[in-house]
Amino acid sequence: MAQQDRAIRTRRVILEAAASVFDEQGYDRATIAEVLERAGVTKGALYFHFASKEQLALAVIEEQVVDIAVQPQTIKLQEFVDSGQVLAFRLRSDPIQRGAARLAVEQGSNHLDRKQSMLSWTRFVEGLLNDARSRGEILESVVVGETAELFVGAFAGLQMMSQALTNRADLSRRLTVFFEHTLPSIAVPAILAKLNLDSERGAQLDAALQAKAVVKVAADADAGVAAG
Repeated sequence: MAQQDRAIRTRRVILEAAASVFDEQGYDRATIAEVLERAGVTKGALYFHFASKEQLALAVIEEQVVDIAVQPQTIKLQEFVDSGQVLAFRLRSDPIQRGAARLAVEQGSNHLDRKQSMLSWTRFVEGLLNDARSRGEILESVVVGETAELFVGAFAGLQMMSQALTNRADLSRRLTVFFEHTLPSIAVPAILAKLNLDSERGAQLDAALQAKAVVKVAADADAGVAAG
């Protein structure tokens, strides 16, 4: 178990180092050597987890969606809003989110299947919207697939504009404005009135999620000691 935990931690260290390099250099200019130096691991350790730079980049993209897991809410559309705001907040400094964002939108090598990021986020949003539909939270006229693509594409544009103008410092506010303009055409009025669109919500939710993760790590460590 301890060996497995070390492998998981090593993989995460490599992913975060690679994401930082991709964020700073882009896919084409990034090198395995720089990732190794940033991560402080051996070449053997890296290649144990990832066979190539392409596989490493795809893993960063996949991890971006996995990392966004907010607390369940009574209203599913609130979870949808919360996911967007947590992502907007983390794009300011989180290496995985920033690296994956650049990999998804930059123009460059054709060796990397960049569409996977957009497809993964679209499936994620579709899942939330379908859950909201099953609870009667969205209007009957809403086409879930098209709406999911609209939000994913719009968010990509918003974060690129925010990155260019303020290094994403105003992304949470820009997302709130977008929600204010689009959610009235999606949510039933009774649900819309209950949604919290506060642009500071992402920071608050992220702090709560980080605190919960710390508690989980401590509990897992205690369980490991007890088992040993």
